[in-house]
Amino acid sequence: MDVKAQEKQNEIVRRKMLDVRDMKIMECPTDSPWIRPIRLHYQQDGERRDWDVVKVHDGVSVIIFNTSRKKLVFVRQFRPAFLYTILPEACGPVDLEKYPPKLGLSLELCAGIVDKDQPLVEIARDELREECGYEAPAETFKFINTFRYTATAVYKNTLFYVEVTDEMHIHPGGGAASEGELIEVVDMSIPEVKEYIDSEELQSPPSFLYGFTWFLLNKPEHCS
Repeated sequence: MDVKAQEKQNEIVRRKMLDVRDMKIMECPTDSPWIRPIRLHYQQDGERRDWDVVKVHDGVSVIIFNTSRKKLVFVRQFRPAFLYTILPEACGPVDLEKYPPKLGLSLELCAGIVDKDQPLVEIARDELREECGYEAPAETFKFINTFRYTATAVYKNTLFYVEVTDEMHIHPGGGAASEGELIEVVDMSIPEVKEYIDSEELQSPPSFLYGFTWFLLNKPEHCS
């Protein structure tokens, strides 16, 4: 897919992403398939303590560098949880005029949850294909490490790095339509990413910053 075709697809996806209506804040059901809240009760230094935890699916994420364009490849999605960070906590309807859906857009690494009985690299390949449209063999993926998000929400994330070319862009990308995904594919030069992370407030998760930092430290040949 060429640049103009990708831009056109992104325009269509963006229009659908921002067509958000009738949002309400409600109590989370205890049988949610996505999260599992628990309370850890323990003794530390002779005192009884509690710690509330939300367990979510483990995941994979991929740092992608397109050597044809000399650009990093990211994705942008509407994340209701991202929008929730600025919403009032009371349950009820959300004023989408005051809190427009665009405030819930998040720029991220290509990523996905581990919900299949496959090697992690194969799950990463699937996400690269579905979200960004690139077909890359497993041996081109470099395993970086597995790290954990810990505080209240806990899960493991395995990070990979892969280099792609324009010739490998043979799928539509944009997410799995069968799962209702709406994803923009975003190419950014190194100076563009540096300018973005110098912003006062980023619309990105910590894994985005970690992935770009790893790239700067380990791929200097692509950063000059």
